[in-house]
Amino acid sequence: MYVGVLELDVLLGQVDSLKYKRAVIRPILARLRRLDVSVTEAGDTDRLRRALIGVATVSGDHAQVQRVLDSCERQVAGEVEIELLEARRRVIGAQDDE
Repeated sequence: MYVGVLELDVLLGQVDSLKYKRAVIRPILARLRRLDVSVTEAGDTDRLRRALIGVATVSGDHAQVQRVLDSCERQVAGEVEIELLEARRRVIGAQDDE
């Protein structure tokens, strides 16, 4: 079994309130969930123009985990209202415990 984790550090456009920030982030999270991943706004929740989006997926195939994380990263990079600043990923497998 492999667990893939992706952290996406994003910069939002002209956001002037936390309410507007959530209105921008919420649909992005919903689109990512359609890729059958777990996703949340994981950090910078009180900063207006920054967000940290956390994505996780599980599969028995390492390559499948990589494909899913690639799709999520491309999805966020293609969003027009935000700029992807950094993407960090980690894939954890059974051999990591040994």
